Parts: sequence; structure tokens; C-alpha cells
Amino acid sequence: MCGICGMIDLRLRNRIDPDILWRMNKRLEHRGPDQADIKILGNVGMGFTRLSIIDLLGGMQPLYNEDHSLVLICNGEIFNYKELNNELMQKGHVFRTKSDCECILHLYEEYGEDFLNLLNGQFAFFLYDQKRKRAMCVRDQVGIAPFYYTITNGLLIFASEIKAILEHPDVERKLDLVGLDQVMTFPGLISPRTLFCNISSLPPGHCLVINDSCEVQVKQYWDVVYPKIGEMEYSTDENYYTEKLDELLTNAIKCRLQSDVPVGFYVSGGLDSSVIAGKIFEIDPFLKQSFSIDFADRDISEGKYQRTMVDYIHATHNVHRLDVDEIMSSMRDVVYHAECVIKESYNTATKKLSQMAHEKGIKVVLTGEGADELFGGYIGYRFDKLNQMMPRQKVPNLKEEEALREQAFGDYDFLYEKNFYAFNKIKKGIYSDSVNASFDQINCLNHFIINQERIKDVDVLHKRSYVDFKLRMADHLLGDHGDRMVFSNSVEARFPFLDKNVIEFAMKIPPSLKLKDFDEKYILKKVAKKCVPSVILDRPKFAFTAPGTSEFIKRNKKYIDEILSYDSIKKNGIYNADKVERLKKEYMKEDFKLNMPYDNDYLMIVLTTELLINEFNMSI
Repeated sequence: MCGICGMIDLRLRNRIDPDILWRMNKRLEHRGPDQADIKILGNVGMGFTRLSIIDLLGGMQPLYNEDHSLVLICNGEIFNYKELNNELMQKGHVFRTKSDCECILHLYEEYGEDFLNLLNGQFAFFLYDQKRKRAMCVRDQVGIAPFYYTITNGLLIFASEIKAILEHPDVERKLDLVGLDQVMTFPGLISPRTLFCNISSLPPGHCLVINDSCEVQVKQYWDVVYPKIGEMEYSTDENYYTEKLDELLTNAIKCRLQSDVPVGFYVSGGLDSSVIAGKIFEIDPFLKQSFSIDFADRDISEGKYQRTMVDYIHATHNVHRLDVDEIMSSMRDVVYHAECVIKESYNTATKKLSQMAHEKGIKVVLTGEGADELFGGYIGYRFDKLNQMMPRQKVPNLKEEEALREQAFGDYDFLYEKNFYAFNKIKKGIYSDSVNASFDQINCLNHFIINQERIKDVDVLHKRSYVDFKLRMADHLLGDHGDRMVFSNSVEARFPFLDKNVIEFAMKIPPSLKLKDFDEKYILKKVAKKCVPSVILDRPKFAFTAPGTSEFIKRNKKYIDEILSYDSIKKNGIYNADKVERLKKEYMKEDFKLNMPYDNDYLMIVLTTELLINEFNMSI
């Protein structure tokens, strides 16, 4: 994977400035330090920074088809490229490189714009058809690879990261308060929203098409689609689902081990990363480089389980123990790379992991994200099942709360993480008077959240799975927490659980095999029995957490006071300065401790908002 950027002059006046394009490209250097280049074709400009992984000598981009009429820049990996290449060569297509991405050009030649679901990978690409004067911008099905864009002054400007787009002088740097409210309310941002006004994130499974009249259209080509209740006849054979999932997951890992550079893997101590590690050991016992982060605080340490797993597979293990001081010192850099307000400090752990991999000469790592969302791994799935078995609970302001749930999800009875009515009051207490004056406009519940039809009349476990994919996965776990942190150190992360074939099979697994007798990820645990020690299989669910601002302020009050001074908070005008002061005093109390991840670290949200504004010189 790499970094891509570019501009299209929609007014057809060839206003592509090479100096600006080079500056944009330079901002993406950490994503691809090996090679860089730009290309200008009339009213279209493209930039590319390369992280060499496949076809080290011949894989530089842009890539072209046989007659150079098609041009491609791609940030990504196509894991089924060998199969696709063989099919395309049988149809007469000639390949110029051994790159995994070149197949995109020939698929377009063969099928036009209807080829996207043939790709199994993680990708964001820009394809320009010079003959037809058409262009396509595409983001992969799950949203592993990022793609940002804006339209200003007749220019469509795009890039793998927002910081590159901000290099164009026509792009304003203004905080999007609806995006901020999304971060406050949900796990993170929700595409197409970002923290920057008028800069959009192309949603997962979507493409942006520019036709020969320079008209821009965004359309969806793939989505997570669970069957309606009673629509699918599930097999009664539990072994069928176990064996098929085992087969698909093994294949997903095998194809993600394809690389012309060294590959490593992360070990958190939890089930998901342990399954990946155990499977890697089965496939290639000589692939040894593993990486972990542990914490000095014993209450959140998973060192015992990490050691158990790496000893089991005889890995060459690299571990780093993070402490509060190191976390605090890296927050500014983390926010710069995340381009987002963050609610927890665990992004620092992901960033440190990629640094460790980079220092060991590892360019590719496999990691375990995605299993919780596919197989019912969060506590909310158990709560849903419990609620189905018990009389409906009465809550304060029930009618108002149900109205908000209906508005957000099209289901008044679906509780997702918090009581929205009560939380709106909390948010108003944190926001400043000026923000509250326009609360109805910035309240994210009043804007599009999800496609409500996708969760209508589906099993409650699948309903939560879909919502988790949309509100937790792409822009948070894979975005600010994933892509941005690994690429800050020129490392690519690969996610076997998010293989397209694994996901589409998981949609067909009965909910009863994902959460069985309140045992979350039941079917995955059956697969794991062959490759993961029982002590990890049987351990209680442990949410990954990292120290929050209550630890920061007790360790170094000056650090917090300098960033969150009363005058600074008052000047920016987003948050209530008096409320922030009260939070600081409360967090300073000796016996105060946030119950993470269930409590909101409001001071962390305020802290990282201030850092974001300062790092990018944003207006409000």
C-alpha cells in the first residue's frame, strides 16, 4: 500500500499546478518512502508515493494498459490478483508488470465499471480513461484503505490523507462540528463525514465517478447484507460452518502472506490476534516476527497471555511496555496522523507497534481486527440477547429516547451503547453556549447515520453487527486507529478477518453459532481450538484499554493545563471552559478512575480537539 493524491479540473481549463501536486505528494511520504512521482494529463493530475511490497522493481505507478489509454494509481493490495491475472490473460490481456494492482486496468477493459466486486483486497484507487474522458475513484468494500476528497473552485482534489488535500491553497481548514459530534456520540467518525468542513471520506464499498461532462456521482457497489428473519434456511450441521470458516480464514491468511518483503504479525493476547498467529504458524512455521504492546499498569496488562501465545508458536517476539509519560509525549503526533479527535489513548499503542515493526525491517503485519463485529464479540451482543429474555426495561424519558432511536436506526427498541436522550444533555453541558445555540444543526442524530433498510427485520445480533461495521469499523478501527497509525511508520497492516469471502460467509452463519449460551464468538472459538492454547480460549473477555486523561493529569498536571488552559478553551469557543475546569478537578481526585472502555473520557475529547485545531491551524 502507498499514498495517492490528485486533482481534476472540472472546468476543463488545465489548472493543475505541479508545485501544489508535489507538495501534496510530499505530505504522504510516510505512506510510501521508497519512490515518488507525479503525472499531469491535461486537466488531470496524479501523485504517488510507493511502499514497495509486490514487484519491487517493476511495480512503480502510475500503471497503464497496453495502449496507455488507461492510467491507474492505487493505494492497496489485490489479494486474488494471481487468479484474476490468469483469467484475464486467457482473454488476451497483456500484463506489463508483476504488480498486484495492474489487474484493475484489464478488468476495466473487460467489464467496464462493473468489475469492482471481483476484487478481494484492500484498496483505494483512481483510474482515468483518457479515451472516454471518464474517471473512477474507488474505496474497498470494508473501507480498509482511505480516500478523501473535496470539490472547491471547480477542482476535485483527492488524497489518501486529508493533510495532503490541505496543501492546496483553495481548501479551507475549518472544523466540522457535526463530525465532532459524531466522535462525541459514537465510537468515531462515520463516512462521508470528516472533522474538516467540505472534505469528505468516500464511504466503504462506494465509487465516485466523473463522466465526460465532468459531472460527479457517488454510488454504492457493495454492502454488508444480512438475511431477513426467516429468509435463509440455515444448516443444522455445526461442523459445516466450523470447517468452512476454518478453510476461508486459512486462505485469507495465506493470500495476505504474499509479499516480496518480510512479514510480521501482532499478538495482543486476545482470541482474534491469537487465531491469526496460530494459523500463520500452521501455514509457515518459519515466519517468526511477532509484536506486542503491554502496559506498566497491571490492571490493563495482557502480558501473560501474549507470552503464552508466542511461546506456543515459538515466535521471535518483540514487546514494548508503554507508560503514561510516553503516551502523553506522543499524543500530538498521534492526532496529527489520525486527523481526528480521539476518545482513547490506545492509538499510541498502535503507532508504537508499527514503529517496532519498522525498526525490525518489517513492512507488512497481519492483525486481528474485524472478528468482534462479525462474530458477536462485544458485550452489547450479550446485552441484546439478555434483553430478549427479560421483560422490557423502563427508562427515564422513554418516549423521547425511543424517538431518537427511531430517528437514528429506524428501530425504537434498539439500544446502541448509550441513552441518546440523556447523552444529549451531557453533550450540551460540555459544549459552549455558542455551540449549543446551534445544537440542532450540529447534533449528529439529525444527520444521516446508516441505511436503516439494512437492519429492518433482521436478527438483533446481525442488526448490531451491521451497525458496528458502519459506526465502529471503517473510520475508527481501520481509520484513525489502524491505517493512519501503521502508515505513520511506513508499515502496511493486513486484516484476514476482513477478507471479502470470510465476511460474505459470516453473513450466512446462524446467529446462534456466533453467540451460543452467552458465549461470544462461539464458532470462531471452535476454529481456534486447533491453533490457540486453551488458556486464551477460556479467558474472560478483556476490552483493550490504555491510560486516559485521569492518569495524565495525576502524572503531569502541567501537561494538561498547558493544552487545556481556561483562556485557550474560551478562545476556541467549542467547549464550556468552566465545565472543563470542573472535569480537571474531578480527574485529579486520588480515588477517581474511569471505567474504560465503558466511561467516556470527556477530557480526552477536549484535549485532542485542541491538539487537532493547533496542528492543522483550523478555524471554528
